[in-house]
Amino acid sequence: MTDRLRFDVDAAIATITNDQPEKHNAFDDQMDLRLFEILGELRSRSDVRAVIWRGEGASFSSGRDVRSIGTRQAELSHHELMRRGHRGIQQLWELDQPVLVACKGWVMGGSFQRALLCDIRVAAEGTRFRLPELTHGVIPDTGGMAVLHQMCGPGVVSDLVLTGRIMHVDEALHHGIVSRVVPEDELDATVREMAEQIAANPAVSVKLARQVIRHLSVPQVRASMDDEMIYQTFLNRSDDFAEFRAARTEGREPRYTGS
Repeated sequence: MTDRLRFDVDAAIATITNDQPEKHNAFDDQMDLRLFEILGELRSRSDVRAVIWRGEGASFSSGRDVRSIGTRQAELSHHELMRRGHRGIQQLWELDQPVLVACKGWVMGGSFQRALLCDIRVAAEGTRFRLPELTHGVIPDTGGMAVLHQMCGPGVVSDLVLTGRIMHVDEALHHGIVSRVVPEDELDATVREMAEQIAANPAVSVKLARQVIRHLSVPQVRASMDDEMIYQTFLNRSDDFAEFRAARTEGREPRYTGS
């Protein structure tokens, strides 16, 4: 168990806190496993009525530590690691409690995608969103492309994914990626107030309203994640990815063949 991901329950509100601020809360494998464990516990916590997911320090999360991209653990294949990750994060869809994400600083990569799978995102002024995976030779693989396609359409998601550019918070609000933008010093209080408002509603009404919303979007996102798992596994074994890593190591321009 890691102390870099904290879990607290206060009254009917649970809070998950990314707590590796010196690295902008970049996720490592131990943090992933702890997150999946927390989500599993929440599935059986009838006393919890809403969940807040936040970050300690300057950022919500800068995503995955880039040093771990393209690597694999000895005991699991790349495909099995992805399968474990998909199963773990898809527990979000099995919760009776809505999850509200307090976005600030950097919200990047897999952490941005995980936030997109949650119910509500509120952002502090100055928040920046980015999907930089292609600059590391891989593709986004946590459902984010599908959710952004639903929210923004193919043009915007193609721009974000293919160029890896930064999306600033005002643009994110325009596209509905976040529902509110507040001063940073008001972020935690605003999200807490929203969670309390939700928790005060009849539990069955909240559950059924969320089920209607999930039925509108989750099947397409789940299908997209299935594709991502296949394609990411192929990429990990492709000639171009091997060339990408070799060129980085040798300090030269890569020579891609498309295979």
